[in-house]
Amino acid sequence: MVKEKTVGITGASGALGKELTKIFRKKGFKVIGFTHSKNDYETEIDSPNEWIEWHCGKEFLLIEHLKKIDILILNHGIYDVSKKNSSYENSIEINALSKFKLLNLFEEIAMENNSSIAKEIWINTSEAEILPALNPSYEISKSLIGQLVSFKKNLLDKKAMSKLKIKKIILGPFKSELNPIGIMSPKFVSNNIYNIANLNIFLIIISPNPISYIIFPIKELYYFFYCKFLTISKFIN
Repeated sequence: MVKEKTVGITGASGALGKELTKIFRKKGFKVIGFTHSKNDYETEIDSPNEWIEWHCGKEFLLIEHLKKIDILILNHGIYDVSKKNSSYENSIEINALSKFKLLNLFEEIAMENNSSIAKEIWINTSEAEILPALNPSYEISKSLIGQLVSFKKNLLDKKAMSKLKIKKIILGPFKSELNPIGIMSPKFVSNNIYNIANLNIFLIIISPNPISYIIFPIKELYYFFYCKFLTISKFIN
């Protein structure tokens, strides 16, 4: 009997999270939805099988839930337009540091996993990792998580790579509560995320901007060679 695979999605109550949930449910996956909102959601045919309420800064409390997951999709985030210092702190904590903490926790779990099938983690960084998003705090936080994911992926040793597959999701503007004038629909984006992820590649780029399909692979190629240099030269252990 084939074990039912479990997918965890942060930001599951958002526009993209809902569409990703629908796809995975239709494909026969069990879905655990992680949300910052008060956990009073119902479980329906198109909703997660299970809802988990969590808060940034307390990622360690999710360890037992993360152990059940085969594919973890980090999709949560905020778009704070305020110019106050707090907006930068909140954006960096939620859009970058909380995702990195969950990535590290999931990596530790994957390293202890005895299954021959590697666990997977997909991280939504955004085009704002490089391109302007008309919001400095958002751009800074996305640039940070983008760099952290690239370094993490390229500095994994062979054993770690056999146990954990990391995928970076680069999205252009799609319609959501954070971006009501987005060009792409969440359904279109989620379908493409699922299909491209099955190609077993690191970068998942979905954007109406052709520049993204040029600059992001070049950027990742730079990180690949840079990390190889660091490893071969033994600048890092």
